[in-house]
Amino acid sequence: MITTILLTFGVLFVAELGDKSQLMALTFALRYHWATVLSAITVASFAVNLIAVGVGHFLGAALPTTVIALFAAATLLIVGLFTLRETLQPETGEDTEKAAPQAKTRNAFLVVLSAFLLAELGDRTMFAAMALATKNGWLGVWIGSSLGMVAAGGLAILIGVTVGKHIPERFIAICSGLLFLYFAAMTLLDAYAEHLGTVVIALASAVLPALAGLVIVLLRRRENTTVATGGIDSGSIPGTRPAPEHTA
Repeated sequence: MITTILLTFGVLFVAELGDKSQLMALTFALRYHWATVLSAITVASFAVNLIAVGVGHFLGAALPTTVIALFAAATLLIVGLFTLRETLQPETGEDTEKAAPQAKTRNAFLVVLSAFLLAELGDRTMFAAMALATKNGWLGVWIGSSLGMVAAGGLAILIGVTVGKHIPERFIAICSGLLFLYFAAMTLLDAYAEHLGTVVIALASAVLPALAGLVIVLLRRRENTTVATGGIDSGSIPGTRPAPEHTA
């Protein structure tokens, strides 16, 4: 059993490196407290791998991955939009003094748990756990695969916390929101347009966050223009007239 745990741990840890779920863990660590993110990822990892070994070892059936991907994409899209919505709020002096955001919300654990769980269901790492469970003991595969995913997520969280200490909160919020939109698009394309190939999917997924980023730039530019002019058009104030033009 120890051999199975070590083998599965290594396979899943390597498979998670650079994977979408590890990048999600890093992104969540930029927004929420590291302990909340790690605990949610741990619960999600043991849950999704229990399903994987159950399906692979006992049932030998496949999950409706396209339907799951739809829910996962919707969750990531909502999280991304709400994150970007926060960046459009007026910036105060107190906010600018904070360098690293460790945002605390009541629903942070549930947000990370649901997003990570849905993202992992039907992912390549889940199928790897299924394959290992068909030839090895399900308990060892379950423990090893879960620990491998948690270790990879923990590494991403460590990077996120370290980087987040040196980056302004609003910039991190914008990057996090755009990344969530990117993951949402990638999840949908992975499920419904797998024939396009990895490179094409990665490039096409960037269209949604690029459009959102353009909208944010335009809105922020409009906001800065309004602030610079005091938000008042002198020609619109009753009893005032524009200054006359001087001609030579």
